[in-house]
Order: sequence, then C-alpha cells, then structure tokens
Amino acid sequence: MIKTFISPSNYVQGPNVIKDLASYLEEFGGVAVMVATDEDRGRVQAQIDEGLANSNLKMVYAGFNTECTEGEAQRIVDILKKENASTVIGLGGGKAMDTAKAAGHYYDCKIVCVATIAATDAPCSHTAVLYTEDGSFDKYLPNKSNPDLVMVDTAVVAKAPTRLLVAGIGDALSTYFEARSCSRANADNNTNKGKATLTGMMIAETCYNAILEDSVKAIAASEMNVATPALDNIVEANTLLSGVGFESAGLAAAHAVHNGLTALEECHHYYHGEKVAFGTIVHLILENAPSEELDEVLSFCKTIGLPTSLADLGVQKIKEDDIRKVAALACAPGETIYNMPFEITEEMVYAAILTADKIGSEYQ
Repeated sequence: MIKTFISPSNYVQGPNVIKDLASYLEEFGGVAVMVATDEDRGRVQAQIDEGLANSNLKMVYAGFNTECTEGEAQRIVDILKKENASTVIGLGGGKAMDTAKAAGHYYDCKIVCVATIAATDAPCSHTAVLYTEDGSFDKYLPNKSNPDLVMVDTAVVAKAPTRLLVAGIGDALSTYFEARSCSRANADNNTNKGKATLTGMMIAETCYNAILEDSVKAIAASEMNVATPALDNIVEANTLLSGVGFESAGLAAAHAVHNGLTALEECHHYYHGEKVAFGTIVHLILENAPSEELDEVLSFCKTIGLPTSLADLGVQKIKEDDIRKVAALACAPGETIYNMPFEITEEMVYAAILTADKIGSEYQ
C-alpha cells in the first residue's frame, strides 16, 4: 500500500511576520506578482512596503476580481508572462490564494500564500477550487505541488472580522470526520496517489481537538482584536492542521455537500466554512454517527455561531427541487462524497440534508 503526506514547503506564522515577506521572496527571484483586492492589500501595504524598502525585489500588483474563475486565473498568467515573474502571491482570503495557485500551476512558477484572515484551509493546499462567473462550484484544480511559502500574520488576523475566523473553524470542523471516512473506505487522500499516513490522520484528529478546546477563547480574543495563545492555536488549526489534514487524509461528504450548496443563490453570500459546517452535519447523518458525537458537533456549532440548518444559510423556504439540485451536484462524477465507506446515491444525500436541517433547526 502506498501512503503519501503532503504539505507546504515553508509555513511561517506569528505577529508582524508580513514585514519579512520581501526577504523570503528574494529567494525565489527578482519579480513577484501579487493577487489581492485593493481592500485586502491596503490593510497590510505599510508592512509590505517596510520590507520592500530594504529589498531588490520588484512587486507587481495585479488586483483581484473577488471570484476564483478560470478566466481570472488566465488574466494573472498573462501578467506573469509580461513581467517574466518568478513568483505569484495570493494575499487575502481563500479565493485570492486559489487564483494565485491556479495561475502558478498554469505558468509554472513559485507560489506564495499570504493569509490575512483564517477563514479557510486554502493557504496550505495544493488544490485550487474554481468557480463559475455566477459563483457556482466549477472544479478542483490540483497543482503540481503545495505552495512554496505560506505566511500568516496573527496580528493582522486578530483585526479581521470575527465571522471570518468562525468560518475557518467551520472548515476545520470537517477535517477529522472526512479523514476518518476516507480511512474507513481505504480511499485515496487528495493526492490521488496514495492513502493517508498515520501522521496525516493524527493531524486531522489534532485539528478537531484544538478547535473544541480553544475556539471560544479565540473568538473572544478576535472580538477584542487581540492575539492570544488560543487565537494562535485556532489560526494554526484553521490554516495548517486543516489544510495538511484534509489533503493528506482526504475529503468526503462534508465538502461535497458544500459544493452542492453553491447551486443555491441564497447561499452565495455565506462563507465556504459556514457551508462546510452544515455539510459536516449532513456527513454525520449519512454515516449514522453516534448520537453523542452528533450532539457534540451540534452543541459546538450553536455555541460559536456556525450554521446548523438551511435557514442559517439563507434558505428560508425549502423547495424539493432545490434540495435535489444540491444533492445532484454533491454527487457529481468524481466528487469526494464517493470516499464515504459505503455506496452513495442522490436520494441518500437528499434525505440526509433534510434530516440534518430538521435536527439542526430544532436543536437547543
């Protein structure tokens, strides 16, 4: 049996580390292209400029249209070619970083992810999630390797909206349960080249334990815009533990249900991790998880403000055709839901979504 473990080449986390970005980038060459919205870049421009002042690096700012699409990735590729760049940087949230990863994949250059929020595990992943222009899920784009550098400035993350941190916890919540299902099914991890190592499984489990232990304390720190040991742990769980855990141990139903939910316009205004949190509840219903485990997850979600029902995701009126669309997209060919350790049908997913919504809506 072949087992694989994958991770970024270098992970740097701590307060004010973004000032050192230029010194890390110099190792990769003289020209770097940054993918970021003006708003995201503006929050850290002073720190970046401080590092650039003592550097020979040329930084080119490419902007970002806020959606990770094939067209946006190709636009960045054109800029990389024009500048003869050695590095592409995704700065901000998951979609900016995924766009940079996709462009780096096509252009074949060094890839750097600079997270200014801890809302997803995208920074450490070799996979880019592409969407259509209207925000619906398009496809997974696997890169040749994981990012060459991931940088997370906890002083910056502490000042970001708390809802983003909670969304990242929602994304991290699924890591252990999806990894466990993949292990039970003897399914490949996200490399599609091997099974999970013991290390990958332990990281996935550590991720779950960390968010149970430190989420409430970290959220309180975030609400006060300060960095504490608990916040530091949750940033690491949301970013590194979840990112390495899901890729090295695998995805299953929770993320497939997230992809299905992108078919609903009402859900487009909710973050990736918020949809994954509800997808995790659906995942547990599908596998008929023990009541104690389901209760633990529901209680945790309610405590920190993660969605437990479709209404929490903006779906105020449940329509059968809409839920069947979600189930169909979750069960699309090649989806990760087929890593569950039993046969999956659209009807099963449809039933699990409605059941999860019923239980989550009534949970006190």
